[in-house]
Amino acid sequence: MNGTRQESLGEPLSQTLVAEGRGEALDAESKEAEPLMAKPAPESPALAEQLMEEVCDRENLERAWKRVRSNKGGPGVDGMTIDAAKGYLREHWPNIRAQLLEGTYRPQPVKRVEIPKPDGGIRKLGVPCVVDRLIQQAMLQVLQERWDPTFSEHSYGFRPGRSAHQAVAQAQLYVAEGYNVVVDLDLEKFFDRVNHDSLMARVAARVSDKRVLKLIRAFLNAGVMEDGLVRPVDEGTPQGGPLSPILSNLVLDDLDKELARRGHRFCRYADDCNIYVRSRRAGERVMASVSRFLTNKLRLKVNEAKSAVARPEERKFLGFSISNNGSQRRIAPKALDKFKAQIRDMTRRTRGFSLQQLIKELTPYIVGWRGYFGFCQTPRVLTDLKAWIRRRLRLYLWRQWRTGQNRFKELRHRGVPKFNAAVAAGSPTGFWRMSGHPSVQQALRNGYFDSLGLPRLYVSSAEA
Repeated sequence: MNGTRQESLGEPLSQTLVAEGRGEALDAESKEAEPLMAKPAPESPALAEQLMEEVCDRENLERAWKRVRSNKGGPGVDGMTIDAAKGYLREHWPNIRAQLLEGTYRPQPVKRVEIPKPDGGIRKLGVPCVVDRLIQQAMLQVLQERWDPTFSEHSYGFRPGRSAHQAVAQAQLYVAEGYNVVVDLDLEKFFDRVNHDSLMARVAARVSDKRVLKLIRAFLNAGVMEDGLVRPVDEGTPQGGPLSPILSNLVLDDLDKELARRGHRFCRYADDCNIYVRSRRAGERVMASVSRFLTNKLRLKVNEAKSAVARPEERKFLGFSISNNGSQRRIAPKALDKFKAQIRDMTRRTRGFSLQQLIKELTPYIVGWRGYFGFCQTPRVLTDLKAWIRRRLRLYLWRQWRTGQNRFKELRHRGVPKFNAAVAAGSPTGFWRMSGHPSVQQALRNGYFDSLGLPRLYVSSAEA
């Protein structure tokens, strides 16, 4: 890259990032913004010294802006939305870019957001402001091109071209090969306990551009705003920022390398790591030795209450459980319970929505859930869930009809014979039992819900 072009990037870049028409075009191409896996680049000092210039490169920043916009995250501590950031970047980007190149940029603290975990407890997220998210994403793209090819083939989390489904499929293959005892490791508050000095030593082994090192350290130490007060942070990589996953993978790459050196069969997705062995005795031995390695070498603590040596059917991995002979991957019971709890909440009697409105709200959740858990090999579970959802919707309508007179009218309107409608409308039976009543099912057939756009959880090959 010649110096003239690099110097002229400031104002044209800000215009490119914030121009309304161009921005909308970038959103349309957001799927292409995923950083692509690149060939390993030589880590020569001369090349590494130009790393911040690559972060600030116009094309790289445009790609980062696409990703930040497509993720549609909320505002950080400054309250600035993504739309508001367009005008801010138009005015201030040249100065921000100069600070980045001079190594003087200071990120703002992250905003603490708490969300419930599926299995109980609270997950603490740290939401950076939009400008910091843009810079982190731009840095991620440059680092990922260099680092990702060096990571273990057994690591599947937060990496381009890799997915949770691949991790589950590989785990299933290990079990089918006879490694049917799993060492299920749970790291206690991993993202909150990563040692900064240890992490930065690993980054410095791969990056010699001191501006990049200084900025990563600044992001780690930026602090957290909670209840209006900024609290300093001396450990952890707050979940919520684009850089956190790759820094976490960098820390756990040492674990991957150690497990590979020992010849273990394992799958890791972020801080979820399963090791597959042939016997419980071997599993207990591996659990003890790997726990020591994590504690002594990586300064991480294994959550003994959530970790176990067990048969695959008894444990869940990324929402799935695997049969003990590896023949099936199933939706874990906790994942099914969470799905039903969410549907119950969305179809509770106090909503007051029309059925059409309710189905419109249910659709994104069902489609997203199906996109992930449709990977199971138990279609009967999916068809049963679909029948259960329809019954919840019949229950919802039966409650809305309220009085016996109105229920009789609605049943008759939907073709139920007069006598049957009268019997059903006057029944003292509870709501749930009535949702399975033959007259209610006749009035609200499966095709009726299909006509309103209720998504299917499973489509057989004959129906496809």
